[in-house]
Amino acid sequence: MNEDQDKLPLTEHLEELRKRLIRCIIAIFSCFVVAYVFKERLFEILVAPLIKVMRQEDTLIFTGIPEAFFTYLKVSLLAGIFLAAPFLIYQFWMFVAPGLYKHERKTMIPIIFVSSLFFIGGALFGYFVVFPIGFKFLLGFASETIRPLPSMREYLSFSAKLLFAFGIVFELPIVITFLARLGIVTVPFLKKNRKYAILIFFVGAALLTPPDVVTQSLLALPLIILYEISILGAYAFGRQKTTPESPDD
Repeated sequence: MNEDQDKLPLTEHLEELRKRLIRCIIAIFSCFVVAYVFKERLFEILVAPLIKVMRQEDTLIFTGIPEAFFTYLKVSLLAGIFLAAPFLIYQFWMFVAPGLYKHERKTMIPIIFVSSLFFIGGALFGYFVVFPIGFKFLLGFASETIRPLPSMREYLSFSAKLLFAFGIVFELPIVITFLARLGIVTVPFLKKNRKYAILIFFVGAALLTPPDVVTQSLLALPLIILYEISILGAYAFGRQKTTPESPDD
């Protein structure tokens, strides 16, 4: 076990966690204030994939008097979180760092950079790939007698959930590679349990996305690809079998 970690009392760990959380809150609030200045434009960008597949006479609505105001607040908060995402990821890994060995800490900067890249990349994949396909499929049930009337609040809740889902699940290769680096998982273990992982991906996609096969598949299939990338990452950066501390030896 890391000697530095043995010397840190629980109260010091909690104090460190408190400091990291305060920094994260300040970062999110600062980005939120900046994003609120551009709230209308941000909402236009967010809703663009839906507008493109809606009929010309269709439009978004709001059903409550304060709904538009609170929607703009939430859009600004969502944008603030994404703007602060690299800093938030940095704070997370820095909190984890004291529990690592010195040679493992050297990999933190690349991990922070790649983690931020994968998170943002996952959200962009959801926005540019999944949104157009998913919205086109879902609005395809409209007819002359059934017209879609999505509200601002419903759309924001729906889109934010998907954006965060894709951003988080795209962290899979980073997490698995990190666990392999620590010797917690191995390449044989990942290969052996591939079929169970695929099952979990589809179950998780069903919980995180709307109840339609198209959107669920658009989340589950990238997860399968990311899992294979994780195996390659574990193979390249995982702890070697000769290491006596590995639990799989």
